Amino acid sequence: MSTYAILGCGSVGYAVAEDLAADSKDVLILDKDESRVESLRDQDLNAQRTDISEPDVVDAVGDRDVVLILASDVDANKAAVSALRERGSDQFLVARASDPVTEDELAELGADVVINPSEVIADSALRSLESGELEYNAKQLAEVLKSATDGLAVLTHDNPDPDSIASAVALQAIAREHGVDAVISYEGEIGHQEDRAFVNLLGIELVPLEDSKPLSEYGAVAMVDHGKSSDAEFDPEVDVDIFIDRYEPETEVGAAFTDIRTNVSSTSTILTKYLQEFGVSPTEAVATALLYGIRSETLDFKRETTPADLTAAAYLHPFVNHNTLEQVESPSMSPETLDVLAEAIHNREVQGSHLVSNAGFIRDRDALGQAAQHLLKLEGITTTAVFGISDDRIFLSARSKDIRINIGNILQDAFSGIGDTGGHSTQGDVEIPLGIFTGIETSDDNRDTLLQLTEEAVRKKLFQAMGVDSDAANGG
Repeated sequence: MSTYAILGCGSVGYAVAEDLAADSKDVLILDKDESRVESLRDQDLNAQRTDISEPDVVDAVGDRDVVLILASDVDANKAAVSALRERGSDQFLVARASDPVTEDELAELGADVVINPSEVIADSALRSLESGELEYNAKQLAEVLKSATDGLAVLTHDNPDPDSIASAVALQAIAREHGVDAVISYEGEIGHQEDRAFVNLLGIELVPLEDSKPLSEYGAVAMVDHGKSSDAEFDPEVDVDIFIDRYEPETEVGAAFTDIRTNVSSTSTILTKYLQEFGVSPTEAVATALLYGIRSETLDFKRETTPADLTAAAYLHPFVNHNTLEQVESPSMSPETLDVLAEAIHNREVQGSHLVSNAGFIRDRDALGQAAQHLLKLEGITTTAVFGISDDRIFLSARSKDIRINIGNILQDAFSGIGDTGGHSTQGDVEIPLGIFTGIETSDDNRDTLLQLTEEAVRKKLFQAMGVDSDAANGG
């Protein structure tokens, strides 16, 4: 068991000594104030009178494993650290500073850990504030849910990704805990094979918006993970009651309850915090969905990960079905997807870190999204777009890991007015009537002409919207 020495027993040192002694730790306290030492001894604490700024403090400390140098006199703390290290001490030293300058000085003298009480107090105050705000927000959210006597419609963004779906699933679980039936609705497609596996394996029930009852007939409407979606506009006659996101919305929402936290990297993180605040233990499916939402949004904790994301993931971990999670993250690839990926690799055109490719005539338009995701793994590539022709339409899927752009907005800039676009910061999809570009009928006789005309037009529009010169693009 480790032994401890506390040098300087003001209010900070005394609080630490008291806690260590309560845990039955072997603690020696050194302080130059004789009356303080006597008072400590009266409390059955092992205390000795020693001036910690003097070199003989090294002998007084002896072979204690951990030395906490916590006097309010920072010069005395620096002298103690210096004396211990000059005598070759390999003890673990924790030293108290008063400001950033003395933090650096104590670290240079050899302190293993330097603490600044004012920063500790500030951090503690911020944590208390966050906790208090979450408690207050949870009460407000509960009030809105309780008023939703005709049920809750939870809306993901169009063509929802795992973070949006998982957030909706968590809010649905919270609503049901409050006796409110909740339906998750979406517009567009769940196109990526990984996302479809995610929904199917976890048994998540999603209802296309056109197949659900009118939003006006629900007791409340919630939007999750919409703030940076290029299609985050709904019928203005429908009031949004709940809005939860990690991005500020691009248009005013005016919800009765709003929680926007730009200091986290996934909306799933926010909803996990609400589960904890409400005391709702997540089911295996909910926990697995949320952890996958966090991991996908942070690229498995490699992109913009915050402490809140990590603590949320740690909380979810024991509830997760890890075999299911592995299946979701590694879905099998269909022969059609493999063919589309091979064609996209062969036809890729790269400008800077942007890649655009034509997959030709396709049977399964959903394979485009998976191809775009795989191409994103190529070295130096941060944004991909793969398009193909099916029946009388052009379908395009794009993916991006570039935090400086919103790929959903780029697609909207390139193709709004000539096709249907949807997406958000990291992914998006487009559907365009073929005649817009060609002006000719789709038939076997002119397939090559169709492909050439659409390829030239789509590539040019995409590269222009991305801000690069398509004429200068190379073959990668």
